[in-house]
Amino acid sequence: MPEMKEPSSKRSAVLQNHPAQEPKITVERDGPYRVSGGIPLSEQEIVKDAEGFSETWRTGKTYPPQDDYALCRCGHARTAPFCDGSHSCRTNLTETAPYHPCPDQVRRYDGPFLSLSDCTPLCASAKFCDRAGGIWSLTTSPDSAEAEGIAITEAGNCPSGRLVIRNAARSAPIEPHLEPSLGLVEYPDGAGHGPVWVRGGVLIESADSKPYPVRNRVTLCRCGRSANKPFCDGSHRDLLRK
Repeated sequence: MPEMKEPSSKRSAVLQNHPAQEPKITVERDGPYRVSGGIPLSEQEIVKDAEGFSETWRTGKTYPPQDDYALCRCGHARTAPFCDGSHSCRTNLTETAPYHPCPDQVRRYDGPFLSLSDCTPLCASAKFCDRAGGIWSLTTSPDSAEAEGIAITEAGNCPSGRLVIRNAARSAPIEPHLEPSLGLVEYPDGAGHGPVWVRGGVLIESADSKPYPVRNRVTLCRCGRSANKPFCDGSHRDLLRK
C-alpha cells in the first residue's frame, strides 16, 4: 500500500537515472502517447477483498526500461501496450477533454474530520470507493478512526484522481507518495484492461502542445472509446469480461 502523506509544494521534475530530461507524455495527433524521460512501465492489477470489493494494487509484469516509447491509445495495436504504427483502426482519437478538469463539476462532501472532493467525469471504474460502505459515508459519517483511515486509503487508490481527500481543517490534499511512473491497469482474473495510470506528477502535453494541469494521479484512455480523450471516462467497462 502506498505511503500516504501531504505533498510538498515542489514536484520531482526528473527521474534519478535521467537527470537531463523531464518525464513527459505527449499526445500525438491521431497517434499514440509518446513517452519520454525514461518513465518506468508496469502492469498494475486491481486486487479484490473477500467480499469482491477493490481493495489494493498488485504490481504485475514490469517492462524493461526505455528512455522513450509509444503506447497505443486506440486499443487495436497488435503489439499492445505499445503502438505498432499501423493506425489502421480508424478510431477517432481527437482530444475532447477540457484543459482544466471538472471546472464546475466537483462535488464536496464534508465530515467532522475529512473533506472529500469528487470529480465524477474522471471516473475510471476501478471501484476502490465502494468498499466498507463507500468513501462518501466513510467521510461524512465515520464511526471510528479506522473508517477515516479507509476513506483516505480509498481516495489514494483511485487511479484517476477523481477522489481527493483533505483534513477538514487544512487545504492541502492527502496524497499517496508516487514516483513518476506508468501503470497499465488490469482487472482481476483476466477480466480485461483498464487505462494507463499516470503517477507522480508526470507532465501530459496535448497534440496542440498545450500542457494539461499536472496531477499526482491521472488515467489516460487506452481503449479508444472515451468521450473525454485523452483521459479515461470508464468506457472500457463495456469491454470487460463478466
